[in-house]
Amino acid sequence: MNILVLNGGSSSVKASLFDLSSDGDAVDAASPAWKARAEFPHVPGDARLYVQGQERTVRVQSAGDSLAPLLDSLDRSAIDAVGHRIVHGGKAFRESTRIGPEVKQTIASLANLAPEHNRLEVEGIEAMERLLPSVPQVAVFDTAFHAHLTPTAYTYPGPYDWLDQGIRRYGFHGISHQYVSGRAGRLLGGMPGRMITCHLGNGCSLAAIRDGRSIDTTMGFTPLAGLMMGTRSGSIDPGIVIHLVRHCGSSAEDLDRILNKQSGLFGISGISGDMREVMAAMEQGNARARLAYEIYAHRLGAEIGSLLPGLGGLDALVFTAGIGENCPPLRQRVADALVFLGMQIDPARNQSPDGDREISTPGSSVRVLVVHTQEEWEIARECRRIVKS
Repeated sequence: MNILVLNGGSSSVKASLFDLSSDGDAVDAASPAWKARAEFPHVPGDARLYVQGQERTVRVQSAGDSLAPLLDSLDRSAIDAVGHRIVHGGKAFRESTRIGPEVKQTIASLANLAPEHNRLEVEGIEAMERLLPSVPQVAVFDTAFHAHLTPTAYTYPGPYDWLDQGIRRYGFHGISHQYVSGRAGRLLGGMPGRMITCHLGNGCSLAAIRDGRSIDTTMGFTPLAGLMMGTRSGSIDPGIVIHLVRHCGSSAEDLDRILNKQSGLFGISGISGDMREVMAAMEQGNARARLAYEIYAHRLGAEIGSLLPGLGGLDALVFTAGIGENCPPLRQRVADALVFLGMQIDPARNQSPDGDREISTPGSSVRVLVVHTQEEWEIARECRRIVKS
């Protein structure tokens, strides 16, 4: 079964083709047979396409228009199914789902909860309906892995009526947390009973996982909550928002821009939302860059600590995504902060660039791992499961 996976973001989409004919039952990721990426503007303009190492520019009216030229090099008749990463499934979707008119309409209606993602993901679905009208499509939701949170974990301490309005914790990055927790279990020879997975990229979230199931997570009603991120603030005192509206004249649009685009590493450092650039500036003596790094490390340790009581301890800690996989000093910083748990990491293993691996010492009470997240592969596996069922 050839499965085309579309992993859409707020300004780009990654496309991968996986052949699951021989690896249908495989759990560890296989390399895609084909991959491409499109970066598109939010207004009519030029989209940049990167296909199998080749780059070109095409004029588009919308994000969905970039998909037809992106797939030019594929034999579309050989595609058996299309899997879409959908950021927000709300209360409606607790697992991956075959896409039909009602499902598409519901995904579109949830765009007010994830405006930077769901609307563009619906454009991707509609583009595939035009390009591959007879091919089944499957929605794989970032929120689904957290669907089993208890009311204690997902209810906000505001008016109870919020629940009727759908205002509750949903959690995100579920596709990544699902893959890396399963991969960690296989590397360790069995799923740890108490695990925290750290997805640290431009967006950041943690998941507390008991026996393979998410029981708590740091993102909430939207992907803005929790950890400090590349350009997002993460959780802040809500009184700040009231102050900005009441005394500074900030509108909803202003707050959206400030909290999503002008905060986090970028907002504090004034340099970049990319941790590599922040650390480079810090090493050159930039005080704001150092402050950004220090706040990030502090908030990460604090959020990990907040998940420990719900788990009743910790057996494994997993780092993934761009920062999690590529920032040894941050991993060491976290291990040093959690030494009271008996956590120790091996400096040589921590510095090694050698893929998925355990980096804790033999005597460490907590197993610590680095795992490369494989969201597209997990989407392909979910798509195959749904289509076959």
